[in-house]
Amino acid sequence: MSRTIGDVQNEVLDFLQSGRAFADPGAVDHVQTHCAHIFLCGDAALKIKRAVRYDYLDQSTPDLRHALLYRELSLNKPTAPMIYRDVVPITRSSDGGLEMNGAGSAVEWALRMNRFSADCEMTEVAASGRLTDPVAAALGQAVQQFHAKCPALQDQGDDLIRDILDELGRVLTPLAAGVGGGLVDAFLDRSRQHLSTLTPVLRDRSALGHVKRVHGDLHLRNLLLIDGRPVLFDALEFDERLATCDVLYDTAFLLMDLCHRGLVRQANIAMTAYLLAAKGAEDAGLSALPFFLSVRAAIRAMVLLQTDQVTGRDGASAEEVRLYLKQAASFLETERPILIAIGGFSGTGKTVLSRDLAPKIGPCPGAVHLRTDTERKSAQGHVDYAPPVRGAIYDRMFARAATLLVAGRSVVLDGTFLDEAQRVAAVELAAQMGVAFHGLWLTAPERVLIERVTSRVGDASDADAEVVRAQLASAGKGAQRQNWVMIDASGSMQMTRFKTSVALEGRLGPEARQRMVL
Repeated sequence: MSRTIGDVQNEVLDFLQSGRAFADPGAVDHVQTHCAHIFLCGDAALKIKRAVRYDYLDQSTPDLRHALLYRELSLNKPTAPMIYRDVVPITRSSDGGLEMNGAGSAVEWALRMNRFSADCEMTEVAASGRLTDPVAAALGQAVQQFHAKCPALQDQGDDLIRDILDELGRVLTPLAAGVGGGLVDAFLDRSRQHLSTLTPVLRDRSALGHVKRVHGDLHLRNLLLIDGRPVLFDALEFDERLATCDVLYDTAFLLMDLCHRGLVRQANIAMTAYLLAAKGAEDAGLSALPFFLSVRAAIRAMVLLQTDQVTGRDGASAEEVRLYLKQAASFLETERPILIAIGGFSGTGKTVLSRDLAPKIGPCPGAVHLRTDTERKSAQGHVDYAPPVRGAIYDRMFARAATLLVAGRSVVLDGTFLDEAQRVAAVELAAQMGVAFHGLWLTAPERVLIERVTSRVGDASDADAEVVRAQLASAGKGAQRQNWVMIDASGSMQMTRFKTSVALEGRLGPEARQRMVL
């Protein structure tokens, strides 16, 4: 009696669930996605592809599934060699049963991996509160370093996104009634309008080499934290065209996922770190980021619906699907960018305050935080506080700020701003860009400043007590800063945040004021 494809795969699933496929049989955990089955036992993991066919994916034959597993291995082993091992056949034994890598004919193929602890999964890292500021910054940096090594391709960025919107329309439209609220139609209509507006931007980015063969599925479930280092794995392998996109569209999946989980601060820090690692080369592309975030949210909605269908749980994710589609619409809402500058002597808490404010300014993931200390190290690899060097770094920071403001993204500038010319330049930059400017000048007694700078550990600033004394001597302890709001930052950071919120009250638009609640 002949076996159907479904019969054979069900037999394989039973075999893997039994534990007999593993070197040390034991209890087996079974994880399902819309594309795969993963079986976990001891320190090993085996993954097989589902025998399914979607509009964008064909895994309907053993040969296709075999090829996709090899592609998955080749894509992921370079970034996660500690996980990926090899592809092995599941074969028919002489007694008609199944075995791993036997002499009989292959009926299915499995990707063999080393199992990692659930604590390493970035979703668990986030849920347990371990996705700290340094981890978020490392995430952004790791993604940019990965993108820097990806091959640039000649595909047109607008055509690639247009194909994705068409696919979303085909899959989501028949399901729109079950989702409700007109959410699907609203997303599709607005996203197509935005694509039309952004087409010249996306084509320019394609010509400049920003379209590459990237990860393609870069949300938290496909990221790990191993030995304190972010690790990318499970890259999209089934469609080279889907995995070819603008690098910011790839990054947008991570940022969207963080925002969806309420981790807006981490999304902001990851975005800022990514842009810093790119040395400003991606700043102009942020005009497309809201659109990219919106499309990524809609894709997650589609995947949830498909996963519910193939696992027999229709409607189980309906509420989260609606949330994703509401977020997809909210990402496309526009808000006038603003420029905030935070100055003061070293040790006043400028960077801590800037890092707190940036996620709350403008749409998720917030404003870009530009800091003179990190700009200086990015350019030179070390900190030099000499006036000529300081002037060049401010010029660099202002140039980046101008690009970001043109792209529609608010900016928080973080520096001492000791020279009047630099303070004037910040005000003039806002005027030239046609955006509102808010200058905050933090103050604290010399004793407090020196205590703070001498207690720093692992900070980008190398300012010490000697630097603080030199700053005070050259600028004057009681100097007033015209057009800047003076804030006493000598107390706790909580008090400084409160004073800042009061100082900015009435100076920002209603959306920004709502996010400024500290």
